[in-house]
Order: sequence, then structure tokens, then C-alpha cells
Amino acid sequence: MVNTSLLPRREINVPDPTFIPLGGTLDNYRRVLEGGRFFDALWMSLGVTVATVVVSLAFAFLAALAVTRFRFRGRKSFIFALLLIQMIPVEGLFISQYKMLEGFHLLNTIAGLTLVYVANVLPFTVWTLRGFVAGVPYELEEAAMMDGCSRFQAFRKITFPLLAPGLVATGVFGFIQAWNEFTLAVVVMTRDDKKTLPVWLAGFLDANRGIDWGGVMAGSTLIAIPVIVFFLIVQGRMVSGLTAGAVKG
Repeated sequence: MVNTSLLPRREINVPDPTFIPLGGTLDNYRRVLEGGRFFDALWMSLGVTVATVVVSLAFAFLAALAVTRFRFRGRKSFIFALLLIQMIPVEGLFISQYKMLEGFHLLNTIAGLTLVYVANVLPFTVWTLRGFVAGVPYELEEAAMMDGCSRFQAFRKITFPLLAPGLVATGVFGFIQAWNEFTLAVVVMTRDDKKTLPVWLAGFLDANRGIDWGGVMAGSTLIAIPVIVFFLIVQGRMVSGLTAGAVKG
């Protein structure tokens, strides 16, 4: 992808591949960045992705605690519903989601797209965090409460730090899914100045002018950079949390 993004147009479609772009050009990147549409789409994707991760983690964390730590009527039905919802094709909900957002005047807004993204990400997020919460023994909280901690203090000082790897792993999943999502964004964000990065990138696939492969590869490279940076930031915390023990000494 990076290699092709540095090649001139005349060298991209030649029969013999070029593995090292000697004498490469940055014209593809200049063409991608001109006009400011890339930066509009970048800020739109960042806003929607960050909001989706924060909201989905907050709701999923509370739901995972509820179904794991407490016994209540309808608990098993709720867990079964999480699996059942994931079997529904996303495309089957397009009409109802569009009409709902249109009724609330949320089309072409970050809030509207975030709402449908959270609904799409939340079932898997709850199910994943449920496994992490179930893996932390409740006896650790009981031991902390015997040492004088309140229930909230025991959870904050003992349980929550042990759940950090699960939150990070789930956050990475939510980030990548929201960042790369295309079909929902096409339906909800119909204005040119409200497109996310995947929808903006599709503009280089023109049926009349042909596919601008140089622009596609340059745009794809730029889109991949934030995901790589995000993973480099959180992967250290993820590894350190996974290798930390529950008991010191």
C-alpha cells in the first residue's frame, strides 16, 4: 500500500511490479490532501470514533458488572439477547435507523452516527467485558472489605485495576470497528462535508474516470496511521496489565 502510494500513475498499472519505489513521487499525497476534504473527514472520524469508544465502554462496563456480579430476574435472557442481536445483519436495520435519525434530526451529525455505532458495537463489547469481569475473583473484594475498605473502595482499588486490560482490549476493538466502518456512514452521512474517512476514500473510485489507485493507496496509508498510533499508545498498558498479578509479595 505504501509502495503503490509513492508510484506515479503510469507505473502503477504496468505488467511488471515495482517493489522499491526508486524515484517515487508525493503527487498522490498532494492530490489527496488538496481541497481540505481529507481533514474534514479526519475530524469527523475522530469525533465519532472517540465518542463511540467512550460511550460503549461506559455502558458495557456497567452491564458486564451487573450480569456477572449480581443475580436478578431476566439475567440469562439479557445475555441470550446479546448473542441474538449480533446475528441480525446490519443492512437489515438501515431503513429503521435512517427513519429514526431523521425523526430526531440527527442525520449528518456526529451524535446520530455515534448512536448507531454504539448500538452496533455494544453487544460484543458487553460480552467481551463480561468474560474479563468473571475472571476477577470476587474473593479479592471481600478480602479488601475485611481489611476496612468499603464496597466501592474495594472495587476501585482492587477490581478496577485488574479489569484495565479488558477495557483496553475492548476499546481497541471498538476503535478499529468505528474507524473503518463504511456502510452505516454512507447511509447516515449524506453531505459531502460530513463524510467519514472510509466514505471519503470511496470518492477515488469513479466509474467514469476509472479508479485512482495512487489516491486510494495514499489515502489508505493516511487513514491507517491514527490506528497504528493508537495501538502503540495502548499496547504497553495492555501487556503490563495482562502480566500483573492480583497478589503482591
